[in-house]
Amino acid sequence: MEKKVSHCRKIPAADGSRTFHEKPFHVTSVAMPTLRQATKDDIMLIHELAQQAFPATYRDLLSRDQMEFMMDWMYSPANLLKQMEEGHVYFIATHEGEYCGYLSVQLEGPGVFHLQKIYVLPGFQGKHIGSYLFRQAVSYIKGIHPAPCQMRLNVNRYNTRAVEFYNRMGMKEVERGDFHIGHGYYMTDYIMGLDIA
Repeated sequence: MEKKVSHCRKIPAADGSRTFHEKPFHVTSVAMPTLRQATKDDIMLIHELAQQAFPATYRDLLSRDQMEFMMDWMYSPANLLKQMEEGHVYFIATHEGEYCGYLSVQLEGPGVFHLQKIYVLPGFQGKHIGSYLFRQAVSYIKGIHPAPCQMRLNVNRYNTRAVEFYNRMGMKEVERGDFHIGHGYYMTDYIMGLDIA
């Protein structure tokens, strides 16, 4: 028999703001992933995980050439090292002993953090791992910045599944634009934000 356990869910405030408040709810008990902070020794692992997650996410949204360019731009070992040196903090998730996803967070400015990456591998979709990773990103930020702040991220405007997910997690569009990334390619993104109290 499945066991029901009580948790606290973070929900937007009643006044419509995106500030998190606690609300108890009940979910079916399932094995949750584990998360650890990555080091430079994990660069090749992150590169390999991205080779699974990134193409699966964008195969219907980007041309093959743009996908290859962005994979090198974001996930070549040299660029991953550069990101870490610039303050990107990576985390790697495992589920029942298997790698299942990753995320990275960076301090962008005073009181503003950027969720640079959050991906779940294709074989682990639908297991609530994405929401777990999102909550862990928020927890990490609160742990290093106890004062109120904001977490932002970029999401492709045409990735409706991701946009809907971030809306469910309490994020709100704060900006949109076409951001040139080189070689004539653009990221057609929403920038979404979440106020963290």
